[in-house]
Amino acid sequence: MENMATESDELLFKDVLKKVKQIFAYFFSHWKIILVAGLIGGGLGITYSFSRKPIYTATLSYVLDDENSSNGLGSAFSLAGSLGLGVGNSGGGVFSGSNLTELFKSRNMVEKTLLMPVKVEGKIISLAEMYIKINKWRDSWDTQPKYSTVQFPPNSERENFTRVQDSILGIIYNNLSKSSLSVEQKDKKSAITSIEVASGDELFSFYFCEALAKQVGKFYIETKSKKARTNMEILYRQTDSIRRELNSAINGVAVANDNTFMLNPAHNVQRAPSSRRQVDVQTNTAILAELVKQSELAKITLRKETPLIQVIDRPILPLPKEKLGKTKGMIIGGFLAVFITMIFLVFMKLFSGVIIK
Repeated sequence: MENMATESDELLFKDVLKKVKQIFAYFFSHWKIILVAGLIGGGLGITYSFSRKPIYTATLSYVLDDENSSNGLGSAFSLAGSLGLGVGNSGGGVFSGSNLTELFKSRNMVEKTLLMPVKVEGKIISLAEMYIKINKWRDSWDTQPKYSTVQFPPNSERENFTRVQDSILGIIYNNLSKSSLSVEQKDKKSAITSIEVASGDELFSFYFCEALAKQVGKFYIETKSKKARTNMEILYRQTDSIRRELNSAINGVAVANDNTFMLNPAHNVQRAPSSRRQVDVQTNTAILAELVKQSELAKITLRKETPLIQVIDRPILPLPKEKLGKTKGMIIGGFLAVFITMIFLVFMKLFSGVIIK
């Protein structure tokens, strides 16, 4: 049985080898067609390398500040909690880690970035207008009344945009998110994340990368520290209110003492307003002292939340340029042309009814 199986395997191997040889012989018989296709493909590859614009890549790396890291404030917050003071963490963990990475690629952040101002050729325009100018969209818009008047002024209100403006911004976002914008953590062992913006215009890549990091950083800080900032503002308002009440009570005590100066001992009831005012002074003093402590702890909490994104490396002009070289274009073009020609020859042989035996 084993000998039969071995003989069967040998026959199968010989049969496969025979067919492979026939295929190579078939290709060799059409070597002129394959050679011409390779030369044409190489020529097209060289032509494409000349016509293809270089790609400029702006890279910005950052590290996320870990709010749970040891910073010497743990005992202070524990003490504040034991005293019943509402100065806990602001709960911005929803944007930590991979969520922050997705925030960079979100449509809201990208569109807000596109409306940020940049200086191009001495004029202040938005990044959206810069993108439209680079891609020469207005050349075709001039003949279309629906688009001819569309503008994207810097820092314009997104809520006031028309449907046409929304549509154009959506197209720009899709183009950028699919082919230009990349946000990833290079090394899983490291907390450093890199933002890459690649486009055919060096200044656009540079400006957009910087503006996106600034926009996301601003949004992230405001969101993450919102509860701490709101708590601090409330405490400041309460402190100012109690301070006014205390000043009023102190003035009331002085006025009441003036009214009871050289008062007949038999009329002590008239001293009651002064006593009440003194109680108000003591109460407001105690409340003010407590609010001042809470306000200071609230300021510590807010400082703890900022900064949340620490930029490590920023893009520097001139940006790295990626261009398809002539040799590389010729090799790629020739290889693709030969590969496609060989597939075409195989299909032609099959469809012609010739079976390789």
